[in-house]
Amino acid sequence: MRAQRSRQETLARRRQLIGSSCKLFYSNDPVKIVKARGQYMYDEDGRQYLDCINNVAHVGHCHPDVVRAAHEQNQLLNTNSRYLHDNLIDYAERLSEKLPEKLSTFYFLNSGSEANDLALRMARQFTKHEDVIVLDHSADCFLSAYHGHLTSLIDISPYKFRNLEGQKEWVHVAPVPDTYRGLYREDHKDPVTAYADEVRNIIKQAHKKGRKIAAFFAESLPSVGGQIIPPEGYFQKVAEHVHKAGGIFVADEIQVGFGRVGKHFWAFQLQGEDFIPDIVTMGKPIGNGHPIACVATTKEIAEAFAATGVEYFNTFGGNPVSCAIGLAVLDVIEKEQLQVHATEVGNFLMKLLKEQKIKHPIIGDVRGSGLFIGVDLIKDQAERTPATEEAEHLITRLKEEYILLSTDGPGRNVLKFKPPMCFTVEDAKFVVDTIDKLLTDMEKDHPQQEKTSTGSS
Repeated sequence: MRAQRSRQETLARRRQLIGSSCKLFYSNDPVKIVKARGQYMYDEDGRQYLDCINNVAHVGHCHPDVVRAAHEQNQLLNTNSRYLHDNLIDYAERLSEKLPEKLSTFYFLNSGSEANDLALRMARQFTKHEDVIVLDHSADCFLSAYHGHLTSLIDISPYKFRNLEGQKEWVHVAPVPDTYRGLYREDHKDPVTAYADEVRNIIKQAHKKGRKIAAFFAESLPSVGGQIIPPEGYFQKVAEHVHKAGGIFVADEIQVGFGRVGKHFWAFQLQGEDFIPDIVTMGKPIGNGHPIACVATTKEIAEAFAATGVEYFNTFGGNPVSCAIGLAVLDVIEKEQLQVHATEVGNFLMKLLKEQKIKHPIIGDVRGSGLFIGVDLIKDQAERTPATEEAEHLITRLKEEYILLSTDGPGRNVLKFKPPMCFTVEDAKFVVDTIDKLLTDMEKDHPQQEKTSTGSS
């Protein structure tokens, strides 16, 4: 058995061998994790951490049913999808039962980035247009829409292209429908129409320049943008404008699908039964940590994609082991009623957090659905200035209390909760009690901050 290195030895070797742009959580004092189970992770000294952010380990780290399915299929066969195999068909059929009837054709891949890249190719082939509309907070913010790390997706991810070569002429940016700190807020008479009209105006401006829209890309719940819950009806109005322009609607469910939102299996369903995307992309939770992803689309789009005469081939996408794992994940979600669980635990966690909002002025907003929740930390109630430094301090202190949490949003000030779906009410109470204690300590250390925040409300 290989000797275990110390944390510092591992860190030194990593710095020597791994590219410096590959960042670590808690980069100033990283945690070395050696095993995990359920909603818990363990370091080299056996210390237990509560995982509040790992939406990849969707049904729980190392779930025995998922591990068993992978092991049993690995002992039989793992090969590429050019051979007939029942796992691929069985998995596609199971997924089709979870989606609207219109989305009946599937492509399997290895990552969410691959899925979104394929969706972009399909949109362009189907529409014969090039341009894409994506979401962002503003031109001067550094965090918003993110759809993957391939070159094609960096081009449509403001989160990335703001810091690189800039915005391509075929990329158009619409304001993210954030009713707390966005362009149109909760006091606007009709934020749904106002945000959708921004997309319509972008289309008009593009047409004036002789450009045509291929697709509107949106995370069903923008995560990197700050755990945003788009107002109900927004997607329907946007889809109407996009379809009228000859484009299609791509719903990116890579972070939020598979029952995380509790009320529904897919986050796009929060918009209402009358909304159905043209393409849905899936990744991360689909394989509980195993690299598998999927694109679901209509027969018409799939046939247009095939009409090029160029085959689509993915060596490992949809292999027997990946599909066995995907089937096991669906089985666990159903057997353990994790969608209902997400609703119950998520509601409880939201209730506790909203109680803290009343107590601590630094909490400006609590929003979410199921086990997808954001806590927006602010410096003052009037301007809603992001409390970036305070959020970073809180995350560091939580780690010292053996709770793993992180931040996102335009100011890296939004605490993001996306835990494994087995997260419990006891876990929720432990986290919120700890946040309460730490915020109380922070207020004692900075009483003027508390007075200013309260006085601004």
